[in-house]
Amino acid sequence: MLFSTLAMQEVDGVVKALAGAVQQSGGAAPLILLLTVFALAVFLGVEIITKIPPTLHTPLMSGSNAISGITLVGAVLATGADNGTWAGILGFSAVVFATMNVVGGFVVTNRMLAMFKTKK
Repeated sequence: MLFSTLAMQEVDGVVKALAGAVQQSGGAAPLILLLTVFALAVFLGVEIITKIPPTLHTPLMSGSNAISGITLVGAVLATGADNGTWAGILGFSAVVFATMNVVGGFVVTNRMLAMFKTKK
């Protein structure tokens, strides 16, 4: 718990510093900001996931299904917005991948919970 709190504070500080740098440059480097935030998110995600004990994987899978459901709603909204052809293509692919993630998460959770049921 302490590791994730410290890591979140550090990421928050880095994101604020990057946002300030982009604001000072007149917004000239939004792609670099987005790539930096993405790289930090990947690093933080890997660090947190590797520290989780196996007994917590099923409850966390259920929580990630809820987050993926929110991602799916955002992907549908992005697809429906009239922001050009590329935005529509990326939005559609986001819908497909988020749907696969939600369905796969429920299948895995269901299989894991079935392991704990008593046989009649």
